[in-house]
Amino acid sequence: MIIKIRQPLSFSEIGRKDNQEDYLWPQPEAVTKANRVFLMCDGVGGQDSGEVASQTAATALGEYITAHPASDGIVTKAMFEEALAYGYDELDKVDTGAFRKMGTTMTCLVLHRGGALVAHIGDSRVYHIRPSLADEQGRSGIIYQSADHSLVNDLLRAGEITEEEAADFPQKNVITRAMQPHLERRYKADILNIDDVHAGDYFFLCCDGVLEQLTNDMLGAILSDENLDDQGKIDAIKEVCDGRTRDNYTCWLIPIDKVAAEATDVATSVEDYTIATVMPNDDCTVRPSGIRDHCMTQASVVQDLQKQDEGSCVGRFLKKLFRKDK
Repeated sequence: MIIKIRQPLSFSEIGRKDNQEDYLWPQPEAVTKANRVFLMCDGVGGQDSGEVASQTAATALGEYITAHPASDGIVTKAMFEEALAYGYDELDKVDTGAFRKMGTTMTCLVLHRGGALVAHIGDSRVYHIRPSLADEQGRSGIIYQSADHSLVNDLLRAGEITEEEAADFPQKNVITRAMQPHLERRYKADILNIDDVHAGDYFFLCCDGVLEQLTNDMLGAILSDENLDDQGKIDAIKEVCDGRTRDNYTCWLIPIDKVAAEATDVATSVEDYTIATVMPNDDCTVRPSGIRDHCMTQASVVQDLQKQDEGSCVGRFLKKLFRKDK
């Protein structure tokens, strides 16, 4: 698939802290619609040189992924893990040897031919939002949210505390994973590839400082507000935090403009697909759930083939791919 984005938007504010430990890659003043790799890292509060850790990790990962593109344009989990190892190596190089080691969270988005790879370590989050799914019944349009690597989230998932207790948990800022130098066992990232990406979607990467004030319902309501353009939406998110958030608050908002199929988006295994011969005007809407997108994908390929050879059999009978029911 070919994913096109509108201008990425961001903010990075110090809040009520003495220094800024968050870091965005690429730098906001240099980012364009051509960028495909985005990182947001939050230096671990209370640790020495948190700002060094966040900048080192974000820069190392961003530059490594950009400098090592996949030959087929598809970024895999293994490729990201190579980049993550490089990021840890770079942290080792800047280690001061302090007793309290520097550390940072990490969130990453990589847009590629296979979809959107998202990864995270710590309690900074990645969201995938589809505003068209938001409604008056309370659905926020959030279709993916990364799971925090934190003590409070572990207790919540184990059923030891309730959602209400979690909101005011005294050790809410204790995280269970972070990127740090010279670890005996380096923490792994949670990595997911999302291949269901639509025009109109948003990806949102943020630190926990943003989440001090911004709830999921607020996020969904802002991004689904048709009266706001992209700039208005990022401004509304920032306004929720301004003057209220104690911590640094930083985020990326990545708007998906267009998603187009490629001629190479075809079946790779007979276990997953079967071939059917259909007429060009076959009605995709009568196919089982999940079929329509594949039919439309092939239709775009058909149009290209017809332009190249209008007299071929393609103009009469077309081979289209349909996913088997599972």
